[in-house]
Amino acid sequence: MPDRTFGPAGWTPERLGSLVGKTYVITGGNAGAGFQASRILLSKGARVVMLNRNAGKSDAAVKDLKTEFGPEAEVGFVRMDLSELASVRAAAGEVLATVPRIDALICNAAIAQVPTRKLTVDGFESQLGTNHYGHFVLCGMLFDRVEESQGRIVVVASLGYNMGTRTIRFDDMNWDRNYSANPVYSQSKLAQMMFAYELQDRVRAAGKSVDVYVCHPGASATSLIRTSGGFLTRVAWWLMTKSPMVQTAEKGAYPEVMCATERGLEQRALYGPTGRMECVGPVGKGTLNPHAHDKAVMSRLWDVSEKATGFSWSV
Repeated sequence: MPDRTFGPAGWTPERLGSLVGKTYVITGGNAGAGFQASRILLSKGARVVMLNRNAGKSDAAVKDLKTEFGPEAEVGFVRMDLSELASVRAAAGEVLATVPRIDALICNAAIAQVPTRKLTVDGFESQLGTNHYGHFVLCGMLFDRVEESQGRIVVVASLGYNMGTRTIRFDDMNWDRNYSANPVYSQSKLAQMMFAYELQDRVRAAGKSVDVYVCHPGASATSLIRTSGGFLTRVAWWLMTKSPMVQTAEKGAYPEVMCATERGLEQRALYGPTGRMECVGPVGKGTLNPHAHDKAVMSRLWDVSEKATGFSWSV
């Protein structure tokens, strides 16, 4: 039965009060749902710091946002390529030097359905390396700054976690065998969710003051498939965007803004659209399948991630 916590219309930005004095750091904030989330947060007076790979698109996004909200709008970007751990570390260092508080770190950026197997400069399969390992290090480096304001970490997942292997393929995480775009993407998003749920457990055990939430945008007309998917995938997605099964990028941003701001949410949950197939419709608490928080797999993934990235968390 659909979640009706926020009424029949679900969660919408109308629930937001003033966010003046609050700061939100978001990956991939210059396009798609990330850009729309930045817009919504800025409209309530927040400061937004975007971590983006493309400097030109980021400059254009900042210009558009200042045009909409005025030259005094507090929005800027730090260049960061999630697929390069050196870039992630450098960007996190710049954030720590220039951003005195973080009320929420929103892990929004991702690549999807990469048609042929590619490795990152650090030697990871590209979707796992970008979507999971990059955010794993970023969150670890910024964790203490988030905790200083008793803030939040928001992981933007995907319903794709229910597809593919539905677990982590520890014996071949780089997919040297049988590479296929969709199962590999699914594993990368499942890895992000498992990271978030394991982090919840570790935060609680350590008595730290950071809330961790997981959400997904449903089926939203963002640039994700267009920028990293293969030709046939892009064509199929373009056709889908013309159907009622796909909603706007702005509505796709609602779950992550909700998880960054709303009080009283459950942590061991998955938030997103609650309508047809949980792809569209009112935003609320959706279905979370147990394979996403299999404790043995989560714990092992954490250890593997620390070893792979060379980054050891303090929790």
